[in-house]
Amino acid sequence: MSNVECTPNFRDHGHIALIKLNRPKVLNAINNEVLKELRDHLRLLDDDKTNRVVILTGDDRAFAAGADLQALSKATAVEQILDERARLWKEISLFSKPIIAAVNGFALGGGCELAMSCDFIIAGDKAKFGQPEIKVGIMPGAGGTQRFTRALGQSKAMMYLMTGEMIEAYDAERFGLVAKVVPAKTLMQESFEMAKLIAEKAPISMRLMREAVQKSFEMPLKDGLDFERRNFYLTFSSEDATEGMNAFLEKRTPEYKGQ
Repeated sequence: MSNVECTPNFRDHGHIALIKLNRPKVLNAINNEVLKELRDHLRLLDDDKTNRVVILTGDDRAFAAGADLQALSKATAVEQILDERARLWKEISLFSKPIIAAVNGFALGGGCELAMSCDFIIAGDKAKFGQPEIKVGIMPGAGGTQRFTRALGQSKAMMYLMTGEMIEAYDAERFGLVAKVVPAKTLMQESFEMAKLIAEKAPISMRLMREAVQKSFEMPLKDGLDFERRNFYLTFSSEDATEGMNAFLEKRTPEYKGQ
């Protein structure tokens, strides 16, 4: 049985794919095999010109409840340095298309880090988030001190990182960790509707805009503005930009081709 399942044409929508973590007995705990399969699916979807949006999810009990402690508990520092996990996380982060985390249940430790590595999170109202690594004597190692702090701010992030306590869905939305909270039973439908809205937009412009937002966390404002302006100019070289503006002027729905 696969640890990660991929449905390229989710609900028969040609531009939307669903990726589902599938280790229910261990609450979708993340190990190297999960990361490898996830990376491989994302690589294929990146090369698929028909795909425009990915929804990443788990199940009703857990998006992913952390890393696999069975393996970590026996590891040495040198083994961690030599482990391929860091490279796999980096390769996953290179995915060039919008990816929505649809979270029900627990998103803890590596699961929270994986959700935060997506473009945004839609959460079921019973979802719980957190970085509880301190409770087992370690610390986050795949973005938990960085993305978590950027989302919550230093004071709140420090409190939750130091205590290892969980964050309820509506608090996570209020803190800026989650984009939207919906009833748990409608999570996948709500995520699909959001993915449809994104899939309708121009893929080239979407990619360039996404790059600019990501750079905003890495650059001083002046450099970020220069990067944004360069990508803005680049959008005018696409056929989609011409189509989008003409469609608006002609009061019709644009037909984007990703060119």
